[in-house]
Amino acid sequence: MKKNITLFLMIFLSVLTYAQKTVTGKITDEDGVPIPSASVTVEEPGKDAILAYGITNSKGEYKVTFTTAESNVDLKVKAFNQKPLTKQISNSDQTLSFKMQSEATEIKEVQLKTKMITARGDTIAYDLKAFDSKSDRTLADVMKKIPGIEVNTDGTILYQGNAINKFYVNGKDLMEGGYGTINNSLPKDAVQKVEVLENHQPVKILQDKVPSDQAAINIKLKNSVTMTGRGEVGTGFGEPWLWNVKLTPMFFGQKSQWVVNYKTNNMGEQVENEGNILAFGNRFEGKRINASQNDWLNVENADTPSLPVKRYLLNNVHYLSANYLTNIDKKKEWELKANANYTNNAVEREAYNRKDYFDGSSNTTNILNNFYTDKAKGELIFTKNAKKGFFKNTTSFSQYWNADRGLVDRTDVTSGKQRNAGESLESPTTSFQNSLSTIIPWKEKMVNLLSYVSYQTDRQTLEVSPTSYLDIPGFKVLPNSDFVTQNLRLKTFEANHSANIGFSTKGWTFTPEVGFNFKTTDLVSDLYNIETIPSTNPNDLPTLPTAYSNDLRYSTATPYGSLGVNYKNDSWMLYANFPVNSNNIKAEDPFRNVSKTVNKVTFEPSVFAQYTFASFWKASVNANINNNFGEINTAYSGFLMTSPSGINAMDPKNPIPQNNNKSAGTRIEYRNPLNNLFFNINYRYSDAKRNLISNPTINGAGYTIMNYKEQDNHVLNNGYSAEVGKYFPKFKTNASFSYSNNTVKSDLFLNNDSYTNKNNSQSYGIKFNNTYFSWMSIDYNASISRTKQTSVGKVSSNATRTGFTHNLGLFFYPIENHTIGFNWDQVNTNAAEQKYHNGFYDVSYQFTWAKKKIDFELKWMNIANKKVFETYDINTTNITYTRYQLRPSQVMFTVKFNFK
Repeated sequence: MKKNITLFLMIFLSVLTYAQKTVTGKITDEDGVPIPSASVTVEEPGKDAILAYGITNSKGEYKVTFTTAESNVDLKVKAFNQKPLTKQISNSDQTLSFKMQSEATEIKEVQLKTKMITARGDTIAYDLKAFDSKSDRTLADVMKKIPGIEVNTDGTILYQGNAINKFYVNGKDLMEGGYGTINNSLPKDAVQKVEVLENHQPVKILQDKVPSDQAAINIKLKNSVTMTGRGEVGTGFGEPWLWNVKLTPMFFGQKSQWVVNYKTNNMGEQVENEGNILAFGNRFEGKRINASQNDWLNVENADTPSLPVKRYLLNNVHYLSANYLTNIDKKKEWELKANANYTNNAVEREAYNRKDYFDGSSNTTNILNNFYTDKAKGELIFTKNAKKGFFKNTTSFSQYWNADRGLVDRTDVTSGKQRNAGESLESPTTSFQNSLSTIIPWKEKMVNLLSYVSYQTDRQTLEVSPTSYLDIPGFKVLPNSDFVTQNLRLKTFEANHSANIGFSTKGWTFTPEVGFNFKTTDLVSDLYNIETIPSTNPNDLPTLPTAYSNDLRYSTATPYGSLGVNYKNDSWMLYANFPVNSNNIKAEDPFRNVSKTVNKVTFEPSVFAQYTFASFWKASVNANINNNFGEINTAYSGFLMTSPSGINAMDPKNPIPQNNNKSAGTRIEYRNPLNNLFFNINYRYSDAKRNLISNPTINGAGYTIMNYKEQDNHVLNNGYSAEVGKYFPKFKTNASFSYSNNTVKSDLFLNNDSYTNKNNSQSYGIKFNNTYFSWMSIDYNASISRTKQTSVGKVSSNATRTGFTHNLGLFFYPIENHTIGFNWDQVNTNAAEQKYHNGFYDVSYQFTWAKKKIDFELKWMNIANKKVFETYDINTTNITYTRYQLRPSQVMFTVKFNFK
């Protein structure tokens, strides 16, 4: 750790070797009238290298901060219809004002030429045309190629490695964080610019008072009123018959916006997650979460391979969503948003694995799953976001009717014993949430009230048949029973209420706050047709019938007081919070002898500071301490069959978990739109201290019996990463390189033996795209990973795994409106001298009817008809070989078009 900290500090100090200098002043014309929007740059003499730049405000004032070892620098001022001027100045702090001479600009011809990347204040704008290729059709296609921006596989947009907090279209937040639909379906031809709003505070009344380190994205369309959208209709040959339909019309006006989206396919494309919330704003907007089920019970699941989802997903999905926004007052301050979506999805999955344990035992398992998802969500949002006040109320309702199925064959290789079972799980869930936040100006102060209420019920029924499949140590099935059933019901109620007052003075804002958080969960469960095997120890008490049931209430009540401190000026940004929490936790189940309490006061500060210097640089540090005290799943003591592979119960004598987490990090960031260069370096260290440590026991059949020891233990995490990206206009190439190194060291037990486990993972990534040639474009992504696991102590092991993945997209344009595409996915793994190389190839031909802007595409996927994917892995207890079922070769014909 010390070496890593020293290395990072050396990098940090090398950037700050030379003291910063600041030049301020005022730019006016010959009559003394201020000139706004004049550019002021500082350059090294004779090198034509821009060190820093600034733009004058409406009063003609400018400020430029720079760092250099040169004794003198050139200061250049340019403004429209003014004669440019250059002055060599000393490398020192100073105030310089200039009067510019008028000079009429003769325009010889009308020619519009825009820069690819421009910056103004905290806004960086990208001209979309500079980064697209002939094969791109949607915003997402181009967004992946913009320097400084990444798009994750789940659709999350990152800027300089961090997730954005808002996604706007023409300044309006229609999707409220669920922006995947627009990003994937908005035609690129409708977009003029992509704007990155750095340090974006979405609540207008707080913009000069409470800073933010997150960025937002604003999609600026070519027209203020736009009717657009994207559609696809496809059919194909495969097993079974294939289809793919996408219909996403959109409207963006000055008063209202709407998006309707229907997507269905059975060809392996995952569209049902487009409605997920990917950007959450900040806490002053209230609390919003992706509602999810409490899935305590599970059928045995076939694993998924480390491949693009389209290679293995055997699906049949229908996804429908609608989003609507309208202004409901003349000032356009109040907005009403209504969002709804519905998903119906059936997924089939199959996998085989063999585990060879180091004690000599082995077992094989073949699992065939069918997962059925049926869910609906509705949301209603009222918002007022103005300089003189803020109000936001969000009401959402979600309903699930999910069901899972499993057919499992398990063989104990040592004994030759074979067992099979049919498994079923029914899991309906109902969730209701309401979040309210309002900020009211009161003289020179602000009063903020926050309220969040949530209620959720989960019902799960797991059934396994025949009973002969169950071979769980310590348990037996009741005679004449054909099936074993586990019933479970959870009722969760949560309420968070708080109030604060903000005081502002000289750039500082102080926010004292008081609040009360409450959460209670009731667990009721019953296990039928199974009982424990009587103990041979005469001192053991017989197991009571209540041991197969739970009736547990777990509640947490936390009154708290905190002080928020915020500061912002041209160079510094600081926000910190200093809360004192009174944690009161209680777990009660009288019939199972569970009665646990914790009453503890904790201080949980968090601090973030950021310094901006030399126009292009940002350096930041952050640190925080937090505590958590477990959840209801750490307190039940009645037997619970969470999976057909095991039955669990917690010792009623176990204390409530108390985990203390400390973490700190630092970051250096550089973004220069003048030379299209972006990079960031990050370091983070954390220490999680826990009072309980798990002590699993594994028997010869591969089943795990979970126990806990009361013993202080730690999980130490030490990681650093770097990423650099640059656009080369001359070669029309965007390239980036990334590196990460993460080490996790933890105290563990296995079969009552203690040991320390150390996991080190490293990865190298490279990506680039090139549109230099008019007849060809290239998109390439590759990564190399290496993971080393070392266990030291009474359990000893040493395993190394390496991997290589890449994706190549190659497009040729031999004739106007004709495109030939080639795609290559390669996934290689290497562990214990076992090497697996898995390549997947696709080809496509596309004809574009340019007049109608319609594409006709014929695509052949998985040309080699690779039907299985194999991996080999080593961990602390065993060596595992896994074989996954993949999608076979398939051919699709698709018609693609834009709505107008």
